[in-house]
Amino acid sequence: MDWWTNVLEGSSSRGHYPGRYGEDRYWDEPRRSVDDLSNFDNEEIEYAIALSLSEEDQKGKKVIDEDNESEQSEEYYKPHQPEEDVTAQLEEDEHLAKAIQESLSLESPPRAQYDGGNLGPPYPFSSGYRICAGCNTEIGHGQFLSCMGGVWHPDCFCCNACNLPITDYEFSMSGNRPYHKSCYRKQHHPRCDVCNKFIPTNSAGLIEYRAHPFWLQKYCPSHERDMTPRCCSCERMEPRDTRYISLDDGRKLCLECLDSAIMDTHECQPLYFEIREFYEGLNMKVKQEIPLLLVERTALNEAMEGEKNGHHHLPETRGLCLSEEQTVTTVLRRPRIGAGYRFIDIRTEPYRLSRRCEVTAILILYGLPRLLTGSILAHEMMHAWLRLQGYPNLRPEVEEGICQVLAHMWLDAEIYSSSGGEGASSSSSSSPPSSSSSTSSKKGPRSDFEKKLGEFFKHQIESDTSPAYGEGFRIGNQAVLKYGLRRTLDHIQMTGTFPV
Repeated sequence: MDWWTNVLEGSSSRGHYPGRYGEDRYWDEPRRSVDDLSNFDNEEIEYAIALSLSEEDQKGKKVIDEDNESEQSEEYYKPHQPEEDVTAQLEEDEHLAKAIQESLSLESPPRAQYDGGNLGPPYPFSSGYRICAGCNTEIGHGQFLSCMGGVWHPDCFCCNACNLPITDYEFSMSGNRPYHKSCYRKQHHPRCDVCNKFIPTNSAGLIEYRAHPFWLQKYCPSHERDMTPRCCSCERMEPRDTRYISLDDGRKLCLECLDSAIMDTHECQPLYFEIREFYEGLNMKVKQEIPLLLVERTALNEAMEGEKNGHHHLPETRGLCLSEEQTVTTVLRRPRIGAGYRFIDIRTEPYRLSRRCEVTAILILYGLPRLLTGSILAHEMMHAWLRLQGYPNLRPEVEEGICQVLAHMWLDAEIYSSSGGEGASSSSSSSPPSSSSSTSSKKGPRSDFEKKLGEFFKHQIESDTSPAYGEGFRIGNQAVLKYGLRRTLDHIQMTGTFPV
């Protein structure tokens, strides 16, 4: 099944302060001319400039004693501070004068920058002073911040996550709300469900991850290449410390799927009788006694090679309806779990198939959960029914499509019955007793995970992209919904196609 690939922007959008902090000159008012200032302000500025120039003119001038002016030689006033201090003081006064003159232009501060998002309307200002966008009170003199379309007390510009002031030069934005970059990452940056680390960005600076289309878990792309195990049944990648059961054919089975897994041929017989009764309830009774065998993967592949007919388009074959005589190795006894969570002591025996009708046996891969085993069995049973009823050789999309429709119908019935519906089959009361202690083949309440697993198997059928199994199912299912199962089957028998 294809997995989704998602790409997200790293931090939504970022904001930048124009500087760490602004002094009083970071004033975000409309521009005003000198004529707009009050007479009092003009006089104060002129006086400050004149005083500064006067002090500069007086420093370093000579001082002469009037009484001895004609008799004494010129003496110069020597200030007490060193010459370097005098030079520094002169430069400071010049800078002060320039600053006062430049302040007449009242230039606005630089704005915060954003990668995206919409800014709200400007915050209201009163003439002559600033209003904090956070607490809505006057800022007055002192430090303030100018960003996000307003001005703020430094303590009022806070992170939307931790409510602490943002003092960093850069910050992140989400929904026009500011965040510390670290807080934004904790709250919005996706974590990998396998390694529990933040999913890294790719070379373009974007967050790229894999997500299963049903379970919606997120994974680092690297886990598809680093031998991270995946359950052969539910297809989930579990967290790193999760244990899997290792089957002898290399498959991994998560512990939740193991809980309802069917492990040997004898254990599967009650489920087989349930599905036969499901077909009988649809007026499609299979009268012939067809052997059902659970087998290992190698035995299934060998049987598939010896079969002349059949359509096998799935990436992994998990069931087979045989029509040829051959010898098959079946799983006779449920294996036990040994060291390293591996199945050991699996007992098999050869089983000779003889041809008494058009179908010699149905083979199912062992070690799969009950609902998956049942849906595969319902699919293969439909192949058997079509052959026994004398249907002509059908195109793959028709035969595999109608078989998938029956598998989907059985899953629907099982999920409905497990939730308390009246559509449950009564097969468990009429089936021969099983000596297995497993509850996997017994009717009764299902765990929440098993119900979710059933929905997943339905989703697999519905979203299959192959022409035979996927598109064939969707066309066949529409025909059954429109005309009913019986009329659809009659049309297939007469024309070899689905009714439209």
